[in-house]
Amino acid sequence: MASIFTKIVNGEIPGYKIAEDEHYYAFLDIHPLAKGHTLVIPKVEIDYIFDLDDNILAGLNIFAKKVAKAIDKSVECKRVGITVIGLEVPHAHIHLIPINGINDMYFGKPKLELSQQEFEEIAAAIRSNL
Repeated sequence: MASIFTKIVNGEIPGYKIAEDEHYYAFLDIHPLAKGHTLVIPKVEIDYIFDLDDNILAGLNIFAKKVAKAIDKSVECKRVGITVIGLEVPHAHIHLIPINGINDMYFGKPKLELSQQEFEEIAAAIRSNL
């Protein structure tokens, strides 16, 4: 059974795409900790990030770097933080989160509730800086 992330990549369920190439896909987290919170995934469906082939893992990080630089130009923040938790969806993924302090990456805090228009505007802004 395809993961929810694969369904987003395949267009079976909606998502706010930021970037895509042959092997990787980036899209906005619909339960963001901050505006611009983005998920970066390999298209290959592997649950645990450290089970990825070395080349795919290296490429994932390079792809995430490109996306993070675009987020940094698009969203007011001191940095773009990166974290891998890997428990919530059985598909390897990286969280890129605009931050101004370490507590901005605390996943126990309430998530932002954004409108479809806000998501679309954020995604467009990030894409324009790729």
